[in-house]
Amino acid sequence: MLVISLENRGEPVLIGSDGISVQVVDIRGGRVRLGIVAPKEVKVLRKGLVDRQDGNQESTEKGV
Repeated sequence: MLVISLENRGEPVLIGSDGISVQVVDIRGGRVRLGIVAPKEVKVLRKGLVDRQDGNQESTEKGV
């Protein structure tokens, strides 16, 4: 994991050369809101949602 310290809120972090960028949009209490810009063909999902989908799929496959 790479941890980057930013000078200013809203300063984008560029990932690769494919036009992907991430920036901190807002910080309130213990929550951080991120803005992500990526090409349409790149899926951007929270890991928690992917884990939930995988769990539901496994339950369906097992007949639960």
